[in-house]
Amino acid sequence: MPVINRIASYADEMTAWRRHLHQHPELGQQCHETAAYVVERLREFGIDEIHEGMAISGVIAVIDGQGEGPTIGLRADMDALPIAETTGADWASTRPGKMHACGHDGHTTMLLGAAKYLAETRNFAGRVVLIFQPAEETGGGAELMVEEGVLDRFDIRDVYALHNAPGTPVGQFYTTPGPIMAAVDTFHVDIKGEGGHGAYPHETRDPIPPALAIAQAMGTIVSRNHFALDELVVSVTMIHAGTADNVISEDAYLGGTVRTFDREVKALVKRRMEEIVAGHAAAFNVEATLRYEEGFPPTINTPDETVFAADVAREVAAEGSVRDDAHPEMGAEDFAYFLEHRPGCYLFVGNGDTAGLHQPNYDFDDATSPYGASFFARIAERALPLGDS
Repeated sequence: MPVINRIASYADEMTAWRRHLHQHPELGQQCHETAAYVVERLREFGIDEIHEGMAISGVIAVIDGQGEGPTIGLRADMDALPIAETTGADWASTRPGKMHACGHDGHTTMLLGAAKYLAETRNFAGRVVLIFQPAEETGGGAELMVEEGVLDRFDIRDVYALHNAPGTPVGQFYTTPGPIMAAVDTFHVDIKGEGGHGAYPHETRDPIPPALAIAQAMGTIVSRNHFALDELVVSVTMIHAGTADNVISEDAYLGGTVRTFDREVKALVKRRMEEIVAGHAAAFNVEATLRYEEGFPPTINTPDETVFAADVAREVAAEGSVRDDAHPEMGAEDFAYFLEHRPGCYLFVGNGDTAGLHQPNYDFDDATSPYGASFFARIAERALPLGDS
């Protein structure tokens, strides 16, 4: 196995940690029990500093190396999703309607594995800051940590993170310089007409036809208003209206998501949405209001750190198992907030032939943990070499 031998010996321990976390998922910023479990493990490892309550329930841990040197950050997200699990695993969620359907239990475990190794060996000069972050799924975790001054307070020079990738073989890694994950925005359209009896539609101002027309027109933003090679997704994911088959509703709602990498493309989408909503309101004689909410920025890897991270991944992966030219993905990731303020790199590590992310039958593959933990550990040792202080 190309992973660090000492970390490979933690495999059973890491599996136990991960499955405990999987059984006890928490949402958003309320990851208090998860954080307590992380802190308990960190204290067992003899970590030098532990700071709790960051971004409400986040944990920052500091490991001192041998001598003076810079500081790097390694981040793992801790929160779960509001999904009812269907895996049937012995370690399935014990909390109805909540599960680790995105593998954050695995991400936390990989960083804990690296923490144990680094606290034992301290084969580096400087400091390693471990960032256990809540609220990646719902947003707010990374942004709040940045606002709280985590990067400045701990003088973090550069920062790295991993995400598991279902469908990619265990032990393989991929990343790319520049944009790797998209910005995510949310839009809401509220339509108000005049309801009435379903048998007398001429006496109403039915909000459902304009809702359907607006949804259809928004699809043309991608196909007809932007350059085909500029990555863009506009998805209408919700339409709500009506309460009975013989009642024409007074109002309707539609909403969805926009994924972009470029601010000019985002501005185009917002402008066209405003025009489409206003035009259809006039055409159908209803009132319609657009609310456009900007979310995570794009996740943009810095070039030098991406070359470095991919090189480190090659040390712990099988030969030929690291891609450093992967195509950007249209998913979003709040690690973007860290990369807006510090250089660094976000990578994916293979999770094998599992169900996809955010699916009720997904589970993290425990065979992935030694690879991710080894990657984090070697990032620290390579970025902070002894004798370089």
